[in-house]
Amino acid sequence: MSAPTRIHTRNATFQQWQALLTNRTKRHRQAQFLVHGVRPITLAIDGGWELLALIRPNDGHRSKWAARVWDEAFCQRVEMPADMVRELGDRADTAPELVAVVAMPPDDLDRLRAPDPLLVVFDRPTQPGNIGTLQRSMDAFGATGLIVTGHATDPYDPKAVRASTGSCFNIPTVRLDSADVVLNWIAGQSDSWRVLGTDEGGEQDLRAVDLTGPTLLVVGNETRGISHAWREACDQVVSIPMVGGTSSLNAAVAGSIVLHEALRQRQV
Repeated sequence: MSAPTRIHTRNATFQQWQALLTNRTKRHRQAQFLVHGVRPITLAIDGGWELLALIRPNDGHRSKWAARVWDEAFCQRVEMPADMVRELGDRADTAPELVAVVAMPPDDLDRLRAPDPLLVVFDRPTQPGNIGTLQRSMDAFGATGLIVTGHATDPYDPKAVRASTGSCFNIPTVRLDSADVVLNWIAGQSDSWRVLGTDEGGEQDLRAVDLTGPTLLVVGNETRGISHAWREACDQVVSIPMVGGTSSLNAAVAGSIVLHEALRQRQV
């Protein structure tokens, strides 16, 4: 194995990686994003995601996990001063042991094909943390893929990746502009799909809805809800029974509750 590359200054390569933290356009032009943390990097590797580079501080303690990942990596390996690694890890305190540069997969709906499909559409989300939170619930409750539609925040934003605690690597995610592309794709499959929306004014109690077949669950924008196009496409719009003074739930929380009900029904 070749010796690691050593970077000592904020050169062009460092600046290119640093831009992945805040510049969405550059992230997608380069088709790369940054990941740190034991669980996220482990899940990326176990899931077969393409690691383009591993970055670590050039000194300090290294855990057995970090040493093993570094030694087994089939990608560019880079050492740099701890303060520069801390910047790439978007950390205020200490540098992470490793930062991975990971390749983005294509936005291809065929990546979402699965037996017993349970897909989620997040329509025009504005908060990256909500995407990550929803991916985490999808991972826990057996959903098979996420579609982010419309003018939306980026699922590869570091805040989204961090909020998912690595579940983004278990949940195939695709970004698309319109509902029509998704609806045409499911119409072209042999399965009979149900398209369900979530809304506080939904006409159907969640507990009375069959979630056992191929299902496309639409979760709306955090403030404006489901777009007109998606509402028109829904077979039903469901509501979640609630008590107390609140009138609505956070979008990711509402989606999580529906997914848990889907898991309950499918296990039965």
